[in-house]
Amino acid sequence: MAVTLITGASGGIGEAIAHVAARTGRRLVLVARSADRLDAVADAIAAEGHERPEIIALDLGEAGAADRLAEALAARGLAVAELVNNAGYGRVGLLAKGDRAGQLGMIDLNIRVLTELTIRFLPEIVAARGGVLNVGSVASYLPGPGMAIYYASKAYVLSFSEALAQELKGEARVTALCPGPVPTGFQERANPGRGLSFPFLLRMSADRVAEEGWRGFEQGRRVVIPGFFNKLVAFFAQHSPRSLVLPLASVVATKRRGEAP
Repeated sequence: MAVTLITGASGGIGEAIAHVAARTGRRLVLVARSADRLDAVADAIAAEGHERPEIIALDLGEAGAADRLAEALAARGLAVAELVNNAGYGRVGLLAKGDRAGQLGMIDLNIRVLTELTIRFLPEIVAARGGVLNVGSVASYLPGPGMAIYYASKAYVLSFSEALAQELKGEARVTALCPGPVPTGFQERANPGRGLSFPFLLRMSADRVAEEGWRGFEQGRRVVIPGFFNKLVAFFAQHSPRSLVLPLASVVATKRRGEAP
């Protein structure tokens, strides 16, 4: 049975994408660390009258997690036709002062796991003429002092997705979804006790991001940036000199940490 596999599906953008995909009649497999939260998402989708998703509680950052995921899917007779790589996290703070395990964990989940799952399931995806939806960020377009690894990891997601889209042209769809700030649990995990604040014009709901992202994915668009002002941020980040972008980004990062500029 062909399914749409969504990682990081227990909340935020991943949960919202699951609801949108379910409305299109997809059979879903939801993956995240918390079985209870996955059950709640699956129940909510079923309550809307859609087929209840399969759930797999798994920490994808653990060694061998991708193998265990593939084995669990095979045991249920499921083949991945569409893959949504949404799992990931960020950390606010200067690299030299950061927790080493947490910093390296970001690389592991945001880059390695996304890449490994794509490689592992790509034969099934191509056979089904399906697709890969990778969740990047507007952060993909600029360096982020104060969140250096997170921004760099999202730059990887965008570059990887665009290259893969070209490689698989005519065989499968590949889309990079690059939203701006979305109020989710991401902010508290990134900056415990303070969260993250962003200009109102840049903020969008997870539901709207999911709807625009999924529509672009079904249309075969290579990149989707939801929201006019987020598109402006991406445009100016690409076309402005780094000598201007970096100091501005540093001021924003300093405010996030609660320090005097």
